[in-house]
Amino acid sequence: MSTLTSNYLAPTGREEAWRFTPLARTGGLLDSAVALESVNSIELRTSLAGVNLSVKTASDLPAISISEDSATIRARDFISEVTHIEIAKDANLSEPIILERRGLNGKPQASRTLITLGVNSHATLILVNTGNAILADEIEFDLASGSNLTFVSLQEWDSKAIHLGRQHAVVGKDATFNSIVVTVGGSLVRLLPTVDYSGPGSSADLQGLYFATDGQHLEHRLFVNHNVPNAKSRVNYKGALAGDKAHTVWIGDVYIRANAEGTDTYELNRNLLLSDGARADSVPNLEIETGEIVGAGHASTTGRFDDEQLFYLSSRGIPAELARRLVIRGFFAEIIGKIKSEEIENRLMDRIDSELAKVGA
Repeated sequence: MSTLTSNYLAPTGREEAWRFTPLARTGGLLDSAVALESVNSIELRTSLAGVNLSVKTASDLPAISISEDSATIRARDFISEVTHIEIAKDANLSEPIILERRGLNGKPQASRTLITLGVNSHATLILVNTGNAILADEIEFDLASGSNLTFVSLQEWDSKAIHLGRQHAVVGKDATFNSIVVTVGGSLVRLLPTVDYSGPGSSADLQGLYFATDGQHLEHRLFVNHNVPNAKSRVNYKGALAGDKAHTVWIGDVYIRANAEGTDTYELNRNLLLSDGARADSVPNLEIETGEIVGAGHASTTGRFDDEQLFYLSSRGIPAELARRLVIRGFFAEIIGKIKSEEIENRLMDRIDSELAKVGA
């Protein structure tokens, strides 16, 4: 275990960052009296040339970013080893790299992973999260100039799982970071996809979907820090909710600093309420310190199921249950299709169909 730091303060729920989160359900991850077990939870399912996974001590592989997130600060206190995934310089991987979580036992645990891409490398990584977990998790991405990474994170947890995670990318000159976050499982999942830039010409595309049913709390807090000139970002998250006390939270923060001339950014969040008793909170924020930008905007919508679409399909002989499923599939298709895996797409939609059937939506 690493030496404990002195700057950890347990959140009270009065903080802006934690005001939506049900702290009583965090499984001890934020409790100063509970020790966290350090685990190297990510393993390679596929092995490809140009990809190397190693385990290093936390002192030999310190974090590449500063975080004010309480869960991340506390996890770092307990991390003794870090998983390091390296994509070699100039590697162009045509096949996706499949990563899986291992060694999770339903006890409070902490995990940290660093993923580095060499100059002009191209790769797609798909992380599959399944099973039972009480996990405080940090994944950092360091993209060298000219590199291109697509990172797909699938939260297909069991119904009792608790996951507090941070996914932070540092995007180099002319590099591209594509993030696809899919959250369909877990009792409480709170993820922080965040981006910094380290060179001009860099780009980040953050896509996500979430589907919450009875009692689930799914929270996604995004922060894009436009801290260099001539960088681009796009954010597009979609959520659907069905069942009593299903609760989703989406916070989208974009900060354009005074030196970030030429910034081009837009963020969008859409939520679909499928039943009574569900609640979706959506808060887009945009702070701009310079007027010398290409463009900046945001939008957020939350609405009920479109009865006109359902009527249109039903009037053509499609049973109501199937019609409802088709509308939901269409709502999510834009983002799921970006994963470019028929097997994963079918698995995710089958799970959503199953959850819909459970709550009678």
